[in-house]
Amino acid sequence: MTRKQCMEHYLAAVSDAFEAGVMPRCHLEDITRADFYGFVVPFVNELMKLSEQAGIPVRIRACDTMGYGVPYPEVAIPRSVPGIVYGLQHYSDVPSEMLEWHGHNDFYKAVANASTAWLYGASGVNCSLLGIGERTGNVPLEAMVFEYAGLRGSLDGMDTTVITEIAEYFEHEIGYKIPPMTPFVGSSFNMTRAGIHADGLLKDEEIYNIFDTKKLLGRAATVMLGKTSGLAGIAYWINETYRLSESERIEKHDPIVASLKAWIDKEYEDGRQTSLSAAEVEGKLEELSGGRFRRL
Repeated sequence: MTRKQCMEHYLAAVSDAFEAGVMPRCHLEDITRADFYGFVVPFVNELMKLSEQAGIPVRIRACDTMGYGVPYPEVAIPRSVPGIVYGLQHYSDVPSEMLEWHGHNDFYKAVANASTAWLYGASGVNCSLLGIGERTGNVPLEAMVFEYAGLRGSLDGMDTTVITEIAEYFEHEIGYKIPPMTPFVGSSFNMTRAGIHADGLLKDEEIYNIFDTKKLLGRAATVMLGKTSGLAGIAYWINETYRLSESERIEKHDPIVASLKAWIDKEYEDGRQTSLSAAEVEGKLEELSGGRFRRL
C-alpha cells in the first residue's frame, strides 16, 4: 500500500467504530521514527475531522515503540517527546485529555519521557506494574505515582504503601524475582552498607534516607552488615530488624553490639569476602545475647 491507501484503510475502520458508537483509541506506533509533519499530522487531522463529524472523541496514543524518544525540547522531531506532544496539540488540535504517551525503556528514558509528556500536555501515560514489559520494559506505575506527587505536591488520595504490597504479591504469589536495586520495591532500594551512613541514620534518618520510606512504603531504611558496618550500623540493624520500640532501642555502645562486631570482624579477618546474611546475624545474635533478641 501507499501511505495514502494506508491512511484511507485506517480511517475507514475508525469510521465504522464511530458508526457503532465506539470511542476509538488510535495508537500511533513508532511515532519517534515517523514522518511527523509529512504523515502523522495530516493523519491525525483526518482523525479529528471524523471525530468532530461523529460527535465522539478520539483518544490519540503516541507510542515510543523502541524507546528512541528523548525529553529534551532542543532535539528535532521525531525523537523529541516535547515536540511530539506539543505538535499533536497545536498542529492537530488534539485536546490534552485525549492525548496519552506510551513509552519503552530501551535507553533508560521511560520515566523521564513520560514525565515530559505530562509536562507538555499529555493527560495520561501508559504504565505497567514494576515496569515489566517487552525488552527492557515500560514505564513503572510506582515510579509515576511518585513523579505525580513530586510534580503536583500531593498524592490526591493515593495510598503508596500498596506499592510494597504489590511487590510482595509479585514475589510471593507469582514468583517474580525483583532485582534488589529496583527503586521503591527492591530489597536494597533504601539499604546502606557503610557504617558512617548508618551512624547518620541513628542520629537523624533524613541524613541518609531518601524520604520517609516507612510512612510512604511501609519500609524502614535498612543497613547491610559487613566489614564496614561499624557499631552504629550493627545497632541500627538490630533496632530495625527486631522493630524495637523507642524504650527498647539500643545504642551503639551496648555490650551486645560490641560482641557482635567482634564476631563480624573475625569473620573478615579469617578471609570472608561476602556480606553477612540476615539469617546468619540473627542466629549469632541469639547465641550471644542468650535469647534477648528473637524475632516474633
